Amino acid sequence: MHGDASMFVGGIRAVVLQTMHPVAMQAVSEHSGFRGDLWGRLARTSEFLAVTTFGPVDQAESAVALVRRIHEHVRGTTPDGTPYVASDPHLLAWVHAAEIDSFLAAHQAYGDRPLDPDEQDEYVAQAGLVAARLGVVEPPGDVASLRGVLEAYRPELRSTPAAREAVHDVLWNPALPAAARPGYAMLRTAAVGLLPEWSREPLGLANRPWLDRTVARGLGHASTGVVRWALTSGHAKARELTRDRAAA
Repeated sequence: MHGDASMFVGGIRAVVLQTMHPVAMQAVSEHSGFRGDLWGRLARTSEFLAVTTFGPVDQAESAVALVRRIHEHVRGTTPDGTPYVASDPHLLAWVHAAEIDSFLAAHQAYGDRPLDPDEQDEYVAQAGLVAARLGVVEPPGDVASLRGVLEAYRPELRSTPAAREAVHDVLWNPALPAAARPGYAMLRTAAVGLLPEWSREPLGLANRPWLDRTVARGLGHASTGVVRWALTSGHAKARELTRDRAAA
């Protein structure tokens, strides 16, 4: 699932949705290069999920251990004086739920083959195994419990000046070359169209259901189709180069 082109839409949605938690936003703002390296962050996230889901056990264990070490060093203080550390299970649970919900929503809307209900539950459960290794206590094991976790966080979520600034930078001012911006605009529109309605206005985003169902969906299918073609073409060229080198 994470190798599909829809991951780009899901990744953008996840980054935007995660800003709604003030402590998570503070940690990301102070310790992450997501503004200047959004594609790098999406690629690293995808690689981590691929390794921990499909890779050999030793590689998965190494990836989890590395992330846990990084989390221990991500610590600071919020503007109201509250200390935080990225390894806090409560904070990890929010980041995990927002991320998995975003990847699942994007895959169901734009994936090459949407998952049936049992497969969706299986995906959430498998993602939860990795989340537990990272420090999440009792991660959701199916779609219904995932929805419940997200709903339980609603009282803690709010927009902050830092969140609105981050969303503006991620959506409207990404550090991308000019040639990549039209394609990114299509992915961005698709990602915003999948955000929960309650998150739009606080983050300064218009809530336009009709456009989400029509224009955003059309752009999402078009952009992920192009990305899917590019990924397939790139893999084919890599295999061809490998064969040529082996024959030389």
